[in-house]
Amino acid sequence: MIISGIDYSLNGPAICVFDTEKGDFSFKNCNFYFLTDTKKYATLFLNNIYGELFRPYDEECERYDSISDWVMRVCVGSDMVALEGYAYNATGRIFHIAENTGILKYKLYEASIPVEIIEPTKVKKIATGKGNADKQLMVDSFLSETGINLQEIITPNKTLVGSPVTDIVDCYYICKILHDQIKS
Repeated sequence: MIISGIDYSLNGPAICVFDTEKGDFSFKNCNFYFLTDTKKYATLFLNNIYGELFRPYDEECERYDSISDWVMRVCVGSDMVALEGYAYNATGRIFHIAENTGILKYKLYEASIPVEIIEPTKVKKIATGKGNADKQLMVDSFLSETGINLQEIITPNKTLVGSPVTDIVDCYYICKILHDQIKS
């Protein structure tokens, strides 16, 4: 069974794909994909992290279509996907995020790929033990669990943790939760 955990966003979507036939759920048994607008991140890291540049767009609907097409291309063959649910205290471009996610959910529905929604607090709780963990704590937990320092590998010149590192970490834990739910 192939499953995918998706950290879906307008600026830094990331996907973790895991084939349950590969053995135990682990970083090395997953493939990671992310979109970026920074050319130096659009490359291969560690033989299983694939960065790709956003396609140019002229209007928001074209942007949503492009991002969701990318997800569908990466998730082809997935038997099930998990998406992180909406953050209830989110501010900013909430309606844009909802429209973007709605298009993806529709395309997944059309492709008959079941979708599991994972609450953001659950993702944080599973990763760190705290449902309100910040991005740095998430990255620290990932490093502790996997031994992989994504910030050092992907964004060594950044002092603060950010995209695409945090997006990869989030999609890893979303996929891990889906895997654990399927197992039990």
